[in-house]
Amino acid sequence: MKEKKIIGRKDFADFPELGIQNIAIKIDTGAYTSSIHCQDIEELEINGIKHIQFQLLDPSHDLYNNKHFTTSNYTLKNIKSSTGHSEKRFIIKTIIQLFNNEYPIQLSLSERGEMKYPVLIGRKLLSGKFIVDPSKYDLSNNGV
Repeated sequence: MKEKKIIGRKDFADFPELGIQNIAIKIDTGAYTSSIHCQDIEELEINGIKHIQFQLLDPSHDLYNNKHFTTSNYTLKNIKSSTGHSEKRFIIKTIIQLFNNEYPIQLSLSERGEMKYPVLIGRKLLSGKFIVDPSKYDLSNNGV
């Protein structure tokens, strides 16, 4: 049986496929799906195939790079927000690096501009891999 890593209430992670390094993440055991702050999300058709195009973060964030991402590898799901409202959100698949390990992750694209943390990590990623200790933070930088 693989040993689970202890992760605190907040940390930093890399998303190599998205060109993002050392971004602040918040661990949210109340959320099933992980999410990332995006803007200008639109669905479009390219050569008869549906795609979504989006920008990660926004100009006020230090890691904002003004880059548009386009992918046909996405789904649309109903996600219940922290306020209890259901909304349809686009979900993309990518890789997250935590504790020097890579994990596949599904991220819902969400307008999180008013939130302190641009990335929320939910139970779907945490389950079977991590134990959350809310009294700790930034454990991955210590190589724990």
